[in-house]
Order: sequence, then structure tokens, then C-alpha cells
Amino acid sequence: MGAIEVSGLTMAYGEVRAVDDVSFEVADGEFFGIIGPNGAGKTTTLEIIEGLRRPDSGEVLLLGERPWPRNPGLLPRIGVQLQASSFFERLTAREQIHTFASLYDVPRTVGDEWLERVGLVDKADTRVEDLSGGQHKRLSIACALVHDPEVVFLDEPTAALDPQARRNLWDLLSGLNDSGRTVVLTTHYMDEAEVLCDRVAILDQGRLLQLDSPQALVRGLRRSTRITVPGDAAGLGGVPHVERLEQTRDGVEITSAQPGAVLDALAGLGRLHGISVTSGTLEDVFLEVTGREYRA
Repeated sequence: MGAIEVSGLTMAYGEVRAVDDVSFEVADGEFFGIIGPNGAGKTTTLEIIEGLRRPDSGEVLLLGERPWPRNPGLLPRIGVQLQASSFFERLTAREQIHTFASLYDVPRTVGDEWLERVGLVDKADTRVEDLSGGQHKRLSIACALVHDPEVVFLDEPTAALDPQARRNLWDLLSGLNDSGRTVVLTTHYMDEAEVLCDRVAILDQGRLLQLDSPQALVRGLRRSTRITVPGDAAGLGGVPHVERLEQTRDGVEITSAQPGAVLDALAGLGRLHGISVTSGTLEDVFLEVTGREYRA
């Protein structure tokens, strides 16, 4: 039995099916990602698993127990970082995490340790409203983890953060399941899911479209590799297995399904210096599966 088992999950708001017959499992100790466009059903799915919403149909087992009706026995075993976290007004970062620790009968020293782990010791006496966006996110994650839960739910933890804050938070998130903790993450950032997650579920319009490791999903694209060679196309006419050769402002872009043969030929021509090689990414998979039309 895995940490989470979801079977035939369905939930509608009026005529809109936010979750439409979704089934998947999350293994113990897995870092599991749920990605999808706006309105895909990610947050609703997460809230059902957490026991915050009652599904119209289907079944959820969280650590072997049903989360709905609200299951008090599960609360100390899970940690939840919501999309928009709320803190008690006018309390400092230290007072906030001490308050969360007391709710679970956890010593204050453990809260202090978590402030250190998330890099907020120097902000311990700062009120939450004076923290930056990245610091606020790190504190919310620390509060969700202060009681050492077995399963952690993170709903878009890096949304609206600048690139530096996102990367710093990745370092924290990547270590969350080092000790066997299960992590479930929703995100809009494909690079984030590709770096952090063992497996990724792609949702759109409430339905599960793809589920596999990021690497396997990218391999399934069978997309040609793009190789950019500095300079012009002189002498490149004899390179084998070229599907397309195009002059761009960055050089010559070669598209090929057999990049190894192309690179061998470029080596023979002495044209390897400064080249760049681009293959498929999880973002390519996402766009191929969900489409490119604008989502409000």
C-alpha cells in the first residue's frame, strides 16, 4: 500500500467537473508532482486528498485511512502548505512557529531548529507582514513541517517568487523527502517539477492525461534535437541525418532525430566549439498534451 491511493475521484461545481474520474497512487517516500493549466483541478484534487473537501464520488486513502469525513487521527501525520498561507497577525516569525509547534505539543526548540533549516534565524524577531515573499513561503513550509509529518502537501509553494528565491526554495524542497517523507507538490513551473519530482501527473480540465517520471515523459515525445552551431552554414551541407538546417541570429540551427551522428560529423569538421544542444523538456510535453491556447 502506498502513502496515497486515489480511485475514480470526481467533483463538480455546477456543470463544471473540476475533477473527472482521476486515479493514481503515490508511493511512500516519493516526491510526486501535479501539474496543469489554470483550472485544471490541481488544488481541488489536493484539497480532497487532504480531507478539506468531500468528493462527489471516488475514494481516497491517505496513509491507509479515509481523510473524509475529517479524520483527526490523520492531522498529526500530514503537513499542509496552502496556496495562500495565513498567519496570526502581528506575531514574529519565531512566535508564529512556536504557536504552530504548541498546537502539536512540539517543543519550542524544534520550532527554532526549523527556523534555522529554512534560513530565517536572522528574521526570527521580524513580524510576518514585514517578511519578503520568499521568506514568507519558507516560514509557511517550516510551520507545515514543525511536527515532522509523514506526508507533506505543497500547493504552488514558489508562485510569484523571483528566480533567486525560487532556486533557494528548491534547495529546501529537494531535501524534504531525504528521510523517507512523502511530498506532493502542485506547480505551474515545469522546470521545478522536472528538477524536484520523481513522477509527475498532468491534469487538464479535471482529467489525468499523463503520469510518469519527467524523464520518461520527455522520452515519449520522440522530439528531434536542436543543435545550434556558431557561424554560417558553409560546409554543413554534408552533415548526415539533418531534418532541417536554418540560419538564425545565433548561428545555424540543425534539427535531427539522430544528434549523435550529427555531433560526430561536426567534430570532424572542427565545428564543436560554442555549440548548444537542446532536446525536449517537460514544458514541451506539457504543451503537447494540454495545447497552447490561452487559459484565463
